[in-house]
Amino acid sequence: MSPTIHSYGALRFYITSADLREDRRHVHVRRGQALAKFWLEPKVELFRNRGFAEHELNLIEGIVVEYKESMMEAWDDYFGR
Repeated sequence: MSPTIHSYGALRFYITSADLREDRRHVHVRRGQALAKFWLEPKVELFRNRGFAEHELNLIEGIVVEYKESMMEAWDDYFGR
């Protein structure tokens, strides 16, 4: 099971064990069938979007920016870095 590291309403922010193969820390976001992936470093940046509207992405990006440090800490804790 992929751990949820933050939630906001129906949005679920999470990481997966497959993320260990990635060079940069990032977070996945899901609401229903909509998915997005944001890089956390070196700056918060949308990498992929499937199904979120532009205004939703703006909200999500703001949440990621606000909780970036705790999301990176959750990444490090999960992968033992």
